Amino acid sequence: MSGLVLKLSPKERILINGAVLENGDRRSRISILTPNANILRLRDAIHPTDADTPVKRACYALQLVLTGDSNPDEVELTLLRHIEDLSQVFIDADSRKQLTLATQSVLGARHYQALKALRALIAREERLLAARRA
Repeated sequence: MSGLVLKLSPKERILINGAVLENGDRRSRISILTPNANILRLRDAIHPTDADTPVKRACYALQLVLTGDSNPDEVELTLLRHIEDLSQVFIDADSRKQLTLATQSVLGARHYQALKALRALIAREERLLAARRA
């Protein structure tokens, strides 16, 4: 496996093992070869007060794993329950694909990939919640 590859925009910030790094003035690509490194794009970060929907709460739980604030082994079951709960609502084929990818990623300790898969559902969740309010 080649590891995680991050494509960074100019001045984009990432958190790696507790250290905030900022990209330079040009786009760049970084390969993370160390397995189990705690990595989070700060543009993907969710503030605790913004974790106010089921998908965002699941993403926030993954974010805590990526920042090293939660032990992956201790929250794995909770993460899988979050994903299972989401599978009761998101029944279209593409959403199922994202949820399956998130589940496989959590089980394989690929938390960044799990976060990426779940983030794809945020816009769909917003549409569902807006339709429910209307």
